[in-house]
Amino acid sequence: MNWEFWAFLGAVGIISLSGVMMPGPVMVAAIAKGSENKHAGLWIALGHLMVEIPLIIIIAMGFHYVFKEDWMQGIIGIAGGGLLLYMGIQMIRMREEKEVVEKAFPGHPVLAGIVTTAGNPYVILWWVTVGAALIVGTSDISGALDFGWIGLLAFIIVHETCDILWDWFLSYSVHRSKDLWTPKAHSIIFGVCGVVLAVFGVYFILAFWV
Repeated sequence: MNWEFWAFLGAVGIISLSGVMMPGPVMVAAIAKGSENKHAGLWIALGHLMVEIPLIIIIAMGFHYVFKEDWMQGIIGIAGGGLLLYMGIQMIRMREEKEVVEKAFPGHPVLAGIVTTAGNPYVILWWVTVGAALIVGTSDISGALDFGWIGLLAFIIVHETCDILWDWFLSYSVHRSKDLWTPKAHSIIFGVCGVVLAVFGVYFILAFWV
């Protein structure tokens, strides 16, 4: 592969990290589940990529325009926003209880990754805009498909590796520090996480329907 290929992958890594490290529902899940399991972020990232990889393939096949339809974005916004709002309210209500994580994010961390990704309309919006440009390219910038299916595979590996490493780092860091939490700190941390989820939920509903 020539230098353009490696330059492209470098750009993918930078753009991916800038998106991965932004606060959002998946980050909240990594923090919450990390209090129970230091490797939760790895499993959450795997759930996350189970949603993202099919999206990438759909975009690569040229069907990303479907997700740009107003009615589709409306359905995604109200369904995803409603789900995140519900989880946020659960975390706020039960922030002082030890079972708060299981009540807000029941089941395996992989499921938490799937739910918080599929329930986030802006994940799909990012992929049909920024992500689509990185995959199919533009008149001025090369995309993954300009390097063939090897380019698409490399793109997936770089992007998903960024997700895995960041989410894993978050859960591991939270787990290692949780013994230092006081009951008040526990309540504040999960209360803030709940507020973040609820705010994202309300915002997604309003953004797509108002």
